[in-house]
Amino acid sequence: MRDAPHRHTASVPVFDHYLGQLGGLLDIAEAAGDPAVLDARLIAGMLPFGVQVEIACNFALRACFPLAGEPVPPYGDFPGTFAGLHDRMARVRTMIGLLPPAAFTRDTPISDQAGCALVTLPPDTFLFQYALPNFFFHVGAAYHILRQRGLAVGKADFDGFHKY
Repeated sequence: MRDAPHRHTASVPVFDHYLGQLGGLLDIAEAAGDPAVLDARLIAGMLPFGVQVEIACNFALRACFPLAGEPVPPYGDFPGTFAGLHDRMARVRTMIGLLPPAAFTRDTPISDQAGCALVTLPPDTFLFQYALPNFFFHVGAAYHILRQRGLAVGKADFDGFHKY
């Protein structure tokens, strides 16, 4: 079992940082003045930009709360608008930020719905092989939708570390 600070450090600050970056991408999309971007998809059958943002937010809750031994709170009911997505993101960042590092000691398996499958995984496997990759899948999809739409976003917008 990993110690509590390790699990907390590997989850809450990571989700918080990249939700902040996703908020910046949302700002760029909103500034473009085309609300249709909320419904834009990379390809038919994929989820649209707004839903990608929503799912990324929800994954932060779905990961952090079980790791802290708490039930996943309701996601909240927010409109699928730029303002609604910003409000959802702010709520999630506040909620995960309130989880105490010492609570991240769960050593029993965590179950989560993965599409039509129910996965049950040890906490470290849940975080590193399931929750974080799924979170980044949706953040990455949102980023790529904006690139596909011709918006001027780059790696620096995605990770907040690169400078060009």
